[in-house]
Amino acid sequence: MSLTTTAQRSLSVLARNPSVAINATRASYVLLTRGLHIVPDRRSNALVARPRREIPAGTRNFVTVIDQGYEAWRLTLGKNPVKLSPGLRIAVPVVHSVLKLDMRESSISIPNLPAYTSDNVPVVCSGSLFYKVVDSYKACFGVSNVHDNVKNTGTSAVRSVIGHFTYDQVIGDRNELNKRLNEVIGKSIMNWGVECTRFEIQNFHPANREVERQLELQMEAERNRRKQILDTQAHINVAEGQKQRVILESEGLLQAKSNEADASYKTVVREAEARQQQTLMEATALAKQVDEVAQSLAADKNNVTAEEKQRAMNALIEIRRLEQLKAIAKSQSNSTYFFGDKSALGIGSSEVFGVDYAQHVKAGIEKKRPTSGGPEAAANSL
Repeated sequence: MSLTTTAQRSLSVLARNPSVAINATRASYVLLTRGLHIVPDRRSNALVARPRREIPAGTRNFVTVIDQGYEAWRLTLGKNPVKLSPGLRIAVPVVHSVLKLDMRESSISIPNLPAYTSDNVPVVCSGSLFYKVVDSYKACFGVSNVHDNVKNTGTSAVRSVIGHFTYDQVIGDRNELNKRLNEVIGKSIMNWGVECTRFEIQNFHPANREVERQLELQMEAERNRRKQILDTQAHINVAEGQKQRVILESEGLLQAKSNEADASYKTVVREAEARQQQTLMEATALAKQVDEVAQSLAADKNNVTAEEKQRAMNALIEIRRLEQLKAIAKSQSNSTYFFGDKSALGIGSSEVFGVDYAQHVKAGIEKKRPTSGGPEAAANSL
């Protein structure tokens, strides 16, 4: 009878007798905890318990322990996989084969990996790839060796992604590189039931000293170029500030001149309006004075003729003229001489417009209207 047939019959017996299977499991657990294993004895053709150190290489137990954080798949004669959760599980030698997988987050180190950036700079980088098995079935049966394949995928992805970045981009923004690596690796290993949690670049430097020296010279030239740009921009800003200052000053001066012109215009307009108003008031006062004088000279106070108004006007003019001549005569710097001819002092005949007649009219007005101020007051108001 072959060993395979014996194993199949043993499984049938255990399946038909649950109590026997439970006792066998307990016995195996006791032997396992005491460091003993049940192995066949070729001389006696029986199963014996031996210490762990006496077990020949390649010998297996009837039970297996699945630790917490692991998942296992048990194959019966290489097929029909059954998922095993953490705990003590039956595993018949030869008949069963068990594949265990660590479901915890693990890391793979990728040391000193040579690569080229997009600007053809040879670099050496190292990092850590963190991954986690999320589907143990795909990780067991979808890929031959999940650990090695994840590592190879990470190595290829690092070289590929670095080739899309310049040296300055990698140095300046390493987080973007890590993010891109996480996306590329995650898409590649998703079909294997593995999730890439993150990728961390630990070291990144040029491949040799000559490249590093050239990069230092390039960075120094770049710093000088940026310094010149900043200096030029500073001069431009200063010139722009001076330009704005001149513009603002000229606009302020223009506004000041405009305000002064407006003020002058308004002043002239107001003065003209004042003179116009003064002229109107003087004309009104003169007309009133003419009416008063005409009434004082007329025989009929209620009916004053145009001739009497004309005589009153001429009288007022002569009074004003006499006062001006008097003022001229009283001046200390006077060099004007008046002759005795009365015709030179009046218009027309001396009897009508002479000085004596004007003095007579003035005296008559003052005598008749002592309260109103007389024609002299009217003349003074002109």
